[in-house]
Amino acid sequence: MHPDEIWDETTASLYDTPGEGMFADDVLGPTVDHLADLAGTGAALELAIGTGRVAIPLAERRVPVTGIELSEPMVARLREKVGADAIPVVVGDMATTRAPGEFSLVYLVFNTVSNLLTQDEQVECFRNAARHLSPGGAFVIELWVPQLRQLPPGSPATVFASEPGYVGLDDYDVLHQRVVSHHFRYGRGREATHGISPHRYIWPAELDLMGRLAGFELEARYADWDRSAFTADSRSHVSVYRLTAT
Repeated sequence: MHPDEIWDETTASLYDTPGEGMFADDVLGPTVDHLADLAGTGAALELAIGTGRVAIPLAERRVPVTGIELSEPMVARLREKVGADAIPVVVGDMATTRAPGEFSLVYLVFNTVSNLLTQDEQVECFRNAARHLSPGGAFVIELWVPQLRQLPPGSPATVFASEPGYVGLDDYDVLHQRVVSHHFRYGRGREATHGISPHRYIWPAELDLMGRLAGFELEARYADWDRSAFTADSRSHVSVYRLTAT
């Protein structure tokens, strides 16, 4: 699917879930705290800013935030909350689009780097982040760890979530390092909705090499925004890279 088919007006209208899921205070609080610490007295750039889930509370912490976003419907949703004077956004892809200014922090949250479906695009995303950063600036990526150990023998798919009204299924192509996430939502009747999102999954070591190619070194890796320890059993990670080359 082309990104325009995924991040369309329907997706944008359903994206926000105030107080729940990734919009819950116990998720957003540690995220914004960590990013504010890394930004310091400088400005921040969010790649794939979406509807402003993280950018708005970060800006409320007096961190100047700029965004890059491919989806115009997502930007329109953001504009219902704040104006362009508060959080400017450049429409374009996160691998090549340039935003004006220089930043102490660039960040990319909630697995979004995996929406770039080739290794070359993902490498270019690191390089684009480096172009925006002042010397010594930080690039932060939040990304899930591929759960290949959970795949049943001989099966390409695994259930990653099962809860009332929702089932999530990941269908892996291990040859090409691709996964398609299927989201099934249903109510009390017999009807259900089905949404999909394609990804290219990245192992942490591969991500580190992408960083080195763009002039970054890994500074820290955590299991979550609360800075808990990353282990072999962690399902996701928050990786902080520091720009060492100009």
